[in-house]
Amino acid sequence: MWEYIVRRVVTEGEYIAAHGATVRAAAAHFNISKSTVHKDVTERLAEIDRGLYDEVKAVLLKNLSERHLRGGLATKCKYERIKGGPAEQ
Repeated sequence: MWEYIVRRVVTEGEYIAAHGATVRAAAAHFNISKSTVHKDVTERLAEIDRGLYDEVKAVLLKNLSERHLRGGLATKCKYERIKGGPAEQ
């Protein structure tokens, strides 16, 4: 694997593990596509650094289990903004 890819994969993995970031947030931070980040941290990272991969996998599983809550809260806030009521953030 190319050296710059290895560095990118490890950097993305460290960012997700340190910040508890979603794939979308990591993609925005590094200005690359979500599919690239997802492939990097789910496939390539396992070959490069197994310990970091396990940390990232735990964060991604947590994000997966919470995504329906974040989506519901975002919808609630959207409609409260439309009505002009107070929105929770």
